[in-house]
Amino acid sequence: MTTPPSLPTVPGLSWSRHKKPQFDTRIASHVSGREVRVPLRIYPLYEFEAVYSGLTSAASGGFAPQLGSQSLQSLMGFFNQMQGQANTFLYSDPDDNTITGQALGNADGATTAFLFARTLGGFAEPVGWVTAVNNVYLNGAPTAAYTFTGPNTLNLNSAPAFGVAVSADFTYAYNCRFLEDQMDFEEFMSTLYRLGSMKFRSVKSWLGG
Repeated sequence: MTTPPSLPTVPGLSWSRHKKPQFDTRIASHVSGREVRVPLRIYPLYEFEAVYSGLTSAASGGFAPQLGSQSLQSLMGFFNQMQGQANTFLYSDPDDNTITGQALGNADGATTAFLFARTLGGFAEPVGWVTAVNNVYLNGAPTAAYTFTGPNTLNLNSAPAFGVAVSADFTYAYNCRFLEDQMDFEEFMSTLYRLGSMKFRSVKSWLGG
């Protein structure tokens, strides 16, 4: 599977950032007050919103060299490259992109493929797109007898014995698309721009849930 391009990191990203997990639940209410609730999604999708308080179109940063060189062109060009909502890209959340010793499952003596997952509190879910596999462990012992299949599958060369704990250290990103087909870049001073809202949402990269 072809790896999508990554959202460019440019100066000017400011607070606050939003991250919203989203489920989809069908609810049937009865006159008695009782409800029947049917969850349609096992794992959430995540909606993100970012604000860029400063971007520059100048080659050397112009009045604001701290904004780098042509950060406006970098971000606007990336949005155009994605054709708005049409294509996906990888977003590495600064606070949610790396995990060490993550449990991936216990072997049953036959399975060789395990999904890369991450645990958030008491909730575990597959990650969207693994960007690097640092270590794989069988019962805590490192092993190199594996391959990786994108976006998030670990393939062991042979099935571990029943009950062996499979775990890994890895980095990951969210596979996302923009939520709109237009983006409003405001020029508030010569060569200086801001982007009041950039919204994007994760999409599923794996089967199930």
